Amino acid sequence: MIRKIAGVVFLLLLLKVEAQQEFNSIDKLTETGRYKKALEKLNASPASFKREYKIATIYEAIDNYREASNHFKKALNFKDDYKTKIKFGKSLLKEKKVREVVRLYEEICKKDPDNLIAKYTLGKRYLQIKKFDEAKLIFKELIKKDVNNANYYYQLAASNPQPKKIFKRIDYYLLAYKKDNKHFNSIEKLARNFTIIKDRDSALVFIDKGLKLRPNHIDLNRLKINGLFRNKKYEESIKLLEHIDSIQPQEHYTHKMFGRSYFNLEDYNKAEKHFQKASKLDIDDFNSMIYLGDIAMIKKKPKMAMFYYMSGTSRGKKNRDKAYMGLAKVFAEMKEPKNVLESYKSAVKENHKNYKALFALAKQSDDYYKDKKIGYKLYKRYQDRFTKKDAEIDEFVKSRIKEIKKQYFLKGEILE
Repeated sequence: MIRKIAGVVFLLLLLKVEAQQEFNSIDKLTETGRYKKALEKLNASPASFKREYKIATIYEAIDNYREASNHFKKALNFKDDYKTKIKFGKSLLKEKKVREVVRLYEEICKKDPDNLIAKYTLGKRYLQIKKFDEAKLIFKELIKKDVNNANYYYQLAASNPQPKKIFKRIDYYLLAYKKDNKHFNSIEKLARNFTIIKDRDSALVFIDKGLKLRPNHIDLNRLKINGLFRNKKYEESIKLLEHIDSIQPQEHYTHKMFGRSYFNLEDYNKAEKHFQKASKLDIDDFNSMIYLGDIAMIKKKPKMAMFYYMSGTSRGKKNRDKAYMGLAKVFAEMKEPKNVLESYKSAVKENHKNYKALFALAKQSDDYYKDKKIGYKLYKRYQDRFTKKDAEIDEFVKSRIKEIKKQYFLKGEILE
């Protein structure tokens, strides 16, 4: 009996050794890149945790994450192995199966609450599926565990995405920056958020810090260009535009800003060239067409201006009131007052907040119609809505309303 038991034990040991030798030979095949032969051998071997795990790691190495996930899952059916769960989670992440990752990492974090990497991964996945409260709890807990990790403060800021919480986000980005003054993501977000709240001095500080770390960062360069343009530093804007154009050529933003800068420098030929390119790069760009119309008017080419302004009215989905106002200028040049009037009507209809369009419509109506009550009503409408927008216009409107009222009063009619 003892001999039989010893024989069985010996046989099992022999099989185990043979199996280990087989797996060693498979490992050598994998290490030398002969993964197809390795897979053939693994598929021919009996189902086990080790077999499924090794198949999964081969598929992982060749970026076939769907098969990798499938075999990691099969391996876990044989044995609840921590390392395999982590690899399974990473594979699911590559597949972008975020909700499955969340369920898996919730389980991992519950069993191993001290695994900060797993918690960090779970927190970021909560952000992806917009579970912001759960994400906040995790990042606050992680900060307690590692108070000097800038990434935790950065992600805590991202856990407060609501527009009204912008100041809270800024505070957390500043804490991240304080912990690591080369934390580029926080620096870039500070530049953006200070721009949003119009704290331009602070924005510029972080724009410059970011560009010092990454001089070729397109978005930060654009923020810098916008600031220079706003401060009428057009030559400096052009230098930076040339820089980003060399990194990322044929961008709509770049050519549009080239055009605007040259336009303000009164170099209309260069401005025209860049607005032409901008209008081709974005078929919805009606603003470039308006500028092209303005340039044509400056060059005394009203027919060409009309073409550009008309094109501007048919492009994009935003308010195109400026295109209609440009058309009004063309029709005025061509001595077509009725078309001037209709263009201003279209401008007001397109954008009811454009006070200049409403004033122009009122004045043109006053000039065009014999019935001055039409212009009077529009002047009153302007006065009710836009007083204090422009002192010179206010004075004109006030004076004209008074004159028209007097004119009709002398006729025996009182205007309200």
